Order: sequence, then structure tokens, then C-alpha cells
Amino acid sequence: MSARELHLLHTRPDARLLAAWVARHHARHERQAADLGDALHGLLRAAFGEAAPQPFRYLDEERGLLAYTRLGAEEMAAQVALADPLAAETLGLGASARHEGYRLRAFPTCWRVGQVLEFEVRVRPTVRGAKGEQDAFLHAVSKAPGAPLQREAVYEQWLREHLAARQGASREIWQDAVALEEVRLAGYQRSVIVRRSQAPEGEARRARAIDGPDVLLRGRLRVIEPDGFAHLLARGVGRHRSFGFGMLLLSRPS
Repeated sequence: MSARELHLLHTRPDARLLAAWVARHHARHERQAADLGDALHGLLRAAFGEAAPQPFRYLDEERGLLAYTRLGAEEMAAQVALADPLAAETLGLGASARHEGYRLRAFPTCWRVGQVLEFEVRVRPTVRGAKGEQDAFLHAVSKAPGAPLQREAVYEQWLREHLAARQGASREIWQDAVALEEVRLAGYQRSVIVRRSQAPEGEARRARAIDGPDVLLRGRLRVIEPDGFAHLLARGVGRHRSFGFGMLLLSRPS
């Protein structure tokens, strides 16, 4: 399989079964802390194991879930056939009276230098410091008290810095692969995500609820390095990429 081969998976999780899955697979004291991204992460792992598609984006009950995956049609069919039955049914992977089943299509891998595309990405723009993970905007405010900072500008800068190679550090292939021609803040809210600590075998992992920014960015990018751009799509943007953040959705310029 080519390192650049990529497919787009679309499925419509069953909302009723999803709620039941969360209740069944989270301890009673964790249920209030369980978030949808965490639940879908667990479902995808239950269905696909190490081959779980990511990054992914859950749009809503009607539009369903999108994910990038290296699995081709035959490999995907084999994974679905071996998937945990409840996880597969909850994700809507199998055709039934309620669901049409999953759809998989090859995603473009040959990008043209200079090609312009519109993008949308859900991200959690945070920085890590002595106090752990912190909202990039609040971090900027703490560094420049009294300065007239705009949330949109801070998040735009965060995205630009994330996609660029850092001076003095080894460059990843996806860094500097695109130039951002336009970035705008399309949505902002605070949300709680759940992360579970590692635990010794046989012991339950402890859930930790983390409040932070939940941001939708839209804009226009230009492809600088096609191979790096293909890797960026498969990797995703920012942290928490296996929990519903970081998937670059693309469209033709309007």
C-alpha cells in the first residue's frame, strides 16, 4: 500500500445505540464526564482495533461521521466482518432497515503545487505549560495583560504555528506543506473532554475531565508540498486527533 493512499469513510452512528453504549461501557461515576468524542474513539477502537480510522469528525445525527483511513475496500470489508457486533451496529457499519451501512471512497492523493482549496477543521487550540494544557487565547492574555487581543487572531496564529516547522527542530514531512491564505473563526464554544490515564493491567483507568476551547476554523489554503499535504490529511491537525478533532475537510474554492 502506498504511503499516500487514503480513503474517506462515511457512516451514520445510531444515536440510540450510541447512548446505550456509553452507559454500558463507562463506570457509573464516569458517565457525567463521558464526552461524545471519547465514546466514538472507544467505538472505533472496539470495531477496528489498531486500524481504527482517524482523524474523524462527527457532524451530527443526520450527516453522520467522516474519517480518513488507510484501509482500502477489501481491507475495510474484512475489518467490518471481524468487528465487535455491538460496536459495528452502533457505528452503522452494516446495512439494515435503519442504516444504509458505511460508504468508502478513494480520496485524492495527487495534489498540485499551488492548488488552492477551502478547508474546515475542528480543533482544540491549546498550548502546554507548567499548568498543563491551556487555551491558547487565555495563555496569550496571561502573557500580555491589558493587550487588545482578539480570540480569532490568536487561534489563527496558533494554526499557522502548528502547521509550520519550528526553528532548530527536525522538520516533519507535513510541516510547511501548505500556506494559509485565509483563516476565520467559524465557531467557538467551551467543551469538556475526557482522557483516561494509563493503569496497571487488571485495574480500571481513571477518567479526567478537561475543559477547553472547541473551535471551528474555516479558510483557504494553498498546497506547497503535495507529499507533505497528503501526510497532513492522514495525520490531522493539533492534539486529540483520535477523539474527533483535527480532521481537515476540503472543498473546491467557491
